[in-house]
Amino acid sequence: MTRLRPLLDALRQRLADLAELALGDRASDRVVPPTGHTVWLTVLSAAAMAFLAVFALALTQATGRLADAWAEDLAQSMTIRLAAPAAEADAQQAAVLAILAETPGVASARALTPAEQAALLEPWLGPDLPLDRLPLPRLIDLVGGEDLDVEGLRLRLAGEVPGAVLDDHTDWRAPLVAAADRLRMLGWLALVLIAGVMGAVVSLAAQAALAANAEVIRVLRLIGARDFYVARAFTRRVTLRALAGAAGGTVLGMIAVTLLPSEPATGGFLTYLGFSGAGWLAPILVPLFAGLAAFLATRRAALRALARFE
Repeated sequence: MTRLRPLLDALRQRLADLAELALGDRASDRVVPPTGHTVWLTVLSAAAMAFLAVFALALTQATGRLADAWAEDLAQSMTIRLAAPAAEADAQQAAVLAILAETPGVASARALTPAEQAALLEPWLGPDLPLDRLPLPRLIDLVGGEDLDVEGLRLRLAGEVPGAVLDDHTDWRAPLVAAADRLRMLGWLALVLIAGVMGAVVSLAAQAALAANAEVIRVLRLIGARDFYVARAFTRRVTLRALAGAAGGTVLGMIAVTLLPSEPATGGFLTYLGFSGAGWLAPILVPLFAGLAAFLATRRAALRALARFE
């Protein structure tokens, strides 16, 4: 019990500090100026950083959904390339389709028409190239389920139809998913940088407020006020200002995100921008983290500044 007493006393002191931070003290609040450039600096910087943080969260979640969608679509879609002499092409294509029809896990399979193959090659070869004179391979579009044995199907095609090559789009899928994952990492890095900038700005605002009230702080020290008493007053006021500014910036950011285009007809990256489902709860945490960053930055800045006062 004796060993637990210091821990209980420390916990009691922390709870008292939190209560003091939430409820405040009229006497200590007078130490901090209620108006001035430091107030606007704190509020506007917190609002701006929270606004950017909401967009960084939207970008991070969007890239995550984009990576999952690309991985899922490309994992299910496969292509069978059939290179065979013209006289045997129809027979081998029918053999491949028959194999696919009896293979478990194959959701659908169909042979692409010459017009569809020409549309695929047109962006690279142009519309005027006589594709009908070129020995193009036959292409079969395959959609597989989770229970499809890709390696078993590849081995069977190699044994029964030697000219058929199964492409599971691994070479295409890996770079796309890796790019989306890098974008997601950049989103988290942006959040870290935003938090660091906001902490730095709040620290500067706290130091400016302390410098502007140097005479008041000296008088308080003469009458017996401790540094923790003065630091607590600055910490509370600056933290509440940052919290209010971050809340306003978060609301504006969420409104801006809802105004972004959604579900465009052409699809693409814009389809995934914004929040969805439980993702809308993430911006609510932005003001809380802003308040925590302001609390830690202000307390440290205040104690350091007070240590330098004469």
